[in-house]
Amino acid sequence: MRINIGLLAIYAVVTACQSSYKEPKITLEGYKIEEGFDLDLVASEPFLDAPVAMDFDSQGRLWVAEMPGFMENLEGRGQKEPTGSIKILEDLDNDGIIDHTNTFLDSLIMPRALKLVYGGLLYVEPPNLYFVEIEDDRPGNRIVVDSSYAPQGNPEYQPNGLVLNIDNWIYSAKSNFRYRRKNGKWLKQPTTNRGQWGISHDNFGRLYYNHNSQQLLGDYVLPNRLIRNKFFVPKYGLNRLLTDDQRVYPLHPTAVNRGYAKGILDKDSLLINVTAACGPLIYQGGNFPEGYEENAFVCVPEANLIKRNILSFHGDSTSAKQAWQGKEFLASTDEGFRPVNLVNGPDGAIYIADMHRGVIQHYAFLSPYLKKKAKKEQLDTLIGFGRILKIQNKDSEHAKIPDFEKTSVSELVQLLGNKNGWIRDRAQRYLILKDKSEAVPALEELVGNNTNPIAQVHALYALEGLNALSFSLLNAVVKESDAEVVSHTITLMEEFVSKENAPLAMSVFQELMEKQNVSIDMYLATTVGTWAKAAPDIFAPLMYTLYKRYKNNTLITEALVSGSGKTTKELIPYLQKFSDFENSELSIKLIKNIDRQKGNKLNAIYADNEHKMDNRTRGAQIFRQICAACHGLDGKGIEGIAPPFYKSEYLSGPAERVGLIVLHGLKGPLYINGKLYDLDQAMPGMAGNESLSNEDISDVISYVTNAFSRNSKYLAPEKIKKLRERKPEDGREFTEQELMSYVKKLQ
Repeated sequence: MRINIGLLAIYAVVTACQSSYKEPKITLEGYKIEEGFDLDLVASEPFLDAPVAMDFDSQGRLWVAEMPGFMENLEGRGQKEPTGSIKILEDLDNDGIIDHTNTFLDSLIMPRALKLVYGGLLYVEPPNLYFVEIEDDRPGNRIVVDSSYAPQGNPEYQPNGLVLNIDNWIYSAKSNFRYRRKNGKWLKQPTTNRGQWGISHDNFGRLYYNHNSQQLLGDYVLPNRLIRNKFFVPKYGLNRLLTDDQRVYPLHPTAVNRGYAKGILDKDSLLINVTAACGPLIYQGGNFPEGYEENAFVCVPEANLIKRNILSFHGDSTSAKQAWQGKEFLASTDEGFRPVNLVNGPDGAIYIADMHRGVIQHYAFLSPYLKKKAKKEQLDTLIGFGRILKIQNKDSEHAKIPDFEKTSVSELVQLLGNKNGWIRDRAQRYLILKDKSEAVPALEELVGNNTNPIAQVHALYALEGLNALSFSLLNAVVKESDAEVVSHTITLMEEFVSKENAPLAMSVFQELMEKQNVSIDMYLATTVGTWAKAAPDIFAPLMYTLYKRYKNNTLITEALVSGSGKTTKELIPYLQKFSDFENSELSIKLIKNIDRQKGNKLNAIYADNEHKMDNRTRGAQIFRQICAACHGLDGKGIEGIAPPFYKSEYLSGPAERVGLIVLHGLKGPLYINGKLYDLDQAMPGMAGNESLSNEDISDVISYVTNAFSRNSKYLAPEKIKKLRERKPEDGREFTEQELMSYVKKLQ
């Protein structure tokens, strides 16, 4: 696509003040959707410019966050200008195409997420997370929920997402905090840091996310079940790669950042594996053909396509498999098609936020290769566009959106069992928002009806949000429901831990153990240590029984340790009564946990919360903004993405070697601590990042060598200036052998 910049500028001036337009005529020729589905244009320019996030209100209107300041040019200029906005899009003539827009908020700098909750709008304008009341489609009173939600830095790696889960908590991608408003107060709690851009949940409440080069990751368990022990670092149940298959099947060659590197493109210049996966969605619309419910859809904007994965649930784990080999659910030959986010609609359709921008790689990581290619193909001129597309089942009827304001309490409770997850979620939220305490009897009745487990779970959390749960109700439900409902009930029972309730809880847990269901046992493992606070002598034997039953299941062992928390010391004497406890994996992990408590060695998410976030050095700030996305906040790397800094020979050697890596990059295969890392991707060099000075790079080297090796090192800015000219022979990234040879020459 070729764009005339002069005409575009005139067009922008003419349309800047308009809110209603003739419906645009845009062809979707070149878009290929799976048989049985329709792909329709819902909104486009001039209504939109670079949409990145969206949500539906109770009237079925779309609220969209626009980020036109992102990569308007190859230098990234304009990123800090207040050009962003949040708009309300409407279809006044009810033909399915947007014909009216109302700007709710404007003059925003890089707004990146929004969620309609609690009768208002939660949105992100870095670094703040705001909540603003809505008064006749205009912003009312605004408060700052979190002033450090998205610290300044690379917009590709700032928190985003804002998904309201079934547990009444709001989760984000790229953040280790969750939020909710309860009894009029905003709460903020540490949680697992998940993914990069976009986040979703399934019917059960498990979370899904991804990284650029890993199309789908997820948690095997409900949020926060494995991290309540501040001194324990679980390794198995969280941030799991759900499929090894990263293969993509684009319809045409596309410009990707490292297209020159081996293994990125095939002989026909087609992308082989994902390099910019984002915006995952678990479909919950209840309106697609059989076999599509709870499928995982993933945006692949660099290849102009959307993938479909089929999830499988195994009780104590989840896996995914691409629906097909050789084709995609949706693919296009339009290089402007940049799907970056997906949402379930109130009509059972999937809606796509298409940023529709030529260059979507942030300038800090933009390779010379892609710069040259973008200029040649005029991709850098593809700006000022934005679209919302809809995918719907050809054979389905248009679903009617309930009028929640006019819906009776009994009808709201019935909607908790609706086949459409958007409607279920909205009904649950509405019952809590409007404090419908008169719904409690009907909710309790629904909780006791085990014919619809999804409705039971929604009813449980509606009662939780209304502060209407009771220990007696939970005990009744846990005995008669299926495994997923039992798992949630076990979780909610922890609100009632006490010496008085301990005997009854123990009796219920023993009954559940007789079912020998791995999912139920996994959640029992997460809770038994917590109940041991009230009666360690009663629950220690149950803990060991669970361990013995799943001796080779690392997740169950981690769950037991996570649930024990500060009760570990009290539990040990009772566990030692079992002859084979000593030297068992459970014993080793519990003893290690006590040692970590003594040394105050916190799990990284709690350490960030209590210490690091308030004690940033300049080098640490830059590290978090640029390096931590791949190497982790704790420098231990991220599986499948980047190797660890922690105890790496590369940091313990000469400072010049670190400088060369930071400046010019490093590609595998690499050996670190004797382990081979061959990730088929390279760490990009920062020499071409004009925003980083020699002083900045010096600070980064000082920070990483101090934080992740035994001996801190300093490399003067003057030395770094000289190293900028010591480039790899091929002008790209160093190999391990070339780097070692180079350093020897420098010495």
